[in-house]
Amino acid sequence: MTTIPIPNHRISSLDLVKGLAMIIMALDHVRDFVHAPAFLFDPADPDQTTLAIFFTRWVTHFCAPAFSFLAGMSAFMISKRKSKQELSGFLLKRGLWLVFIELTFVNFSWFFDFRFETVLLGVIWSLGISMIALAGLVYLPRLVVLIFSLILIFGHNLLDNIQFEDSILWAIFHYQNIFFLSENFLLIVGYPIIPWIAVMSFGFYFGSFYDKSFESSKRKRTFNLIGISAIVLFVGLRWTNVYGDPNDFQQFGELSKNLVSFLNPTKYPPSLLFLLMTLGGTFLLLSNSEKWKGKAVDFICSFGRVPFFYYIIHLYLIHLTAIGLAAIKGFVWEKNMILSVWLGFDMPIPGYGFPLWVVYTVWISVILLLYPLCKRFDRYKMANKDKWWLSYF
Repeated sequence: MTTIPIPNHRISSLDLVKGLAMIIMALDHVRDFVHAPAFLFDPADPDQTTLAIFFTRWVTHFCAPAFSFLAGMSAFMISKRKSKQELSGFLLKRGLWLVFIELTFVNFSWFFDFRFETVLLGVIWSLGISMIALAGLVYLPRLVVLIFSLILIFGHNLLDNIQFEDSILWAIFHYQNIFFLSENFLLIVGYPIIPWIAVMSFGFYFGSFYDKSFESSKRKRTFNLIGISAIVLFVGLRWTNVYGDPNDFQQFGELSKNLVSFLNPTKYPPSLLFLLMTLGGTFLLLSNSEKWKGKAVDFICSFGRVPFFYYIIHLYLIHLTAIGLAAIKGFVWEKNMILSVWLGFDMPIPGYGFPLWVVYTVWISVILLLYPLCKRFDRYKMANKDKWWLSYF
């Protein structure tokens, strides 16, 4: 049997960065379910963590900003073959779909609780809301979209001192919080939408840099300049504690602790310093990876071409793996791995958990197991571009 090669006009560097973000993200989720210290202390606590634990957590900080930014870029590329009205309608429907998926399939993957006593507004929720916002922003001139994005990214920390402790609406917009809506119903606002909507619209603006008329050498220079400038600004602001993060950098008199404190700006919601650090790295990777080739690049790109498919399956696989590990150690997993709270808030099984090397072993195993599935689904998508519903997966 022979196969007919299907033309592929995708930009491989975007798939590479997206795929890398997806792979690294799985490391954090494995750590959530498997690592014993994950249930005992914050991996970014300078007084309790180690550098190995901290950097296992820190490297995953780049995932959500990169993916939100690249989703904005993808939206711009879709705009090249759709009218503004068609694009707006697509983003609106796609955004509502992602919110629905977050509240159902994604929430269940985290907790395995058929009663849905805990509702988590996480990263898929933030992507969905950002797409809904972008559905309106696409009607504005690109320069206005850029200005809006920069104002929100650079200015949202001015809102840090404004707090309404019992306001769900304010939490959804600007600060992470937990609400006990009833005795058996918990709402966790994990990803407040400001400034995530600006990260996606920022990506939408830069999508035009991948037009065929835009020289790759100029794109590389521009992205390198932006990336380096962002990181330099991050270092300057973080060192001086002038502005950009509600939690100041602290010196502990010990290099390792100082390093942890310095490299741990606030993620929930992402502070200006968090976004300078992570998006700066994203720009640098995008600018210098366009000519990368080889089997490793192809391997990573396979995940980047089917991110939604990968995201849903990897959560279920990791949770099922944790159940298996709990059962192997003799725990009654039916009672303890059906979760009622977020993993970081409580230990699901007293005495459960494994050292860091097990985390990495499980992570690599998860990636290797998912690779053939993602590869096959990618081929199916490429061979069935006429199926409209595939655009939602």
